[in-house]
Amino acid sequence: MHELSIVMGILKIAETETKKAGAKSVDLIELEIGNLAGIELDALDFVWSGVVKDTVLENATKKIDHIQGKAQCMECDCIFPLDHVYDPCPDCQNYLKGILQGKELRIKALEVI
Repeated sequence: MHELSIVMGILKIAETETKKAGAKSVDLIELEIGNLAGIELDALDFVWSGVVKDTVLENATKKIDHIQGKAQCMECDCIFPLDHVYDPCPDCQNYLKGILQGKELRIKALEVI
């Protein structure tokens, strides 16, 4: 379950940024997670409460912005939504594509108090 290490990494960043700001805790954390990032949101939620207990994130509101996958076909240049990395181009059925978005995993914003 790599979601545990992801939450631990998010916590470390939050602690560092909270300390830099001279704050005591985080009120809101906003995450961007792409549907192609390989993150199981149920597993992330499951480990979240245990990892953030007694930390700067314990009482923070967690907001997740979901980023839809998007790709560009290398054969016909069609840009299309992508639900799975192995989906073909809907126009020419070619599997060669460049992924334009959907692999994101980042902290978009932290509101500290």
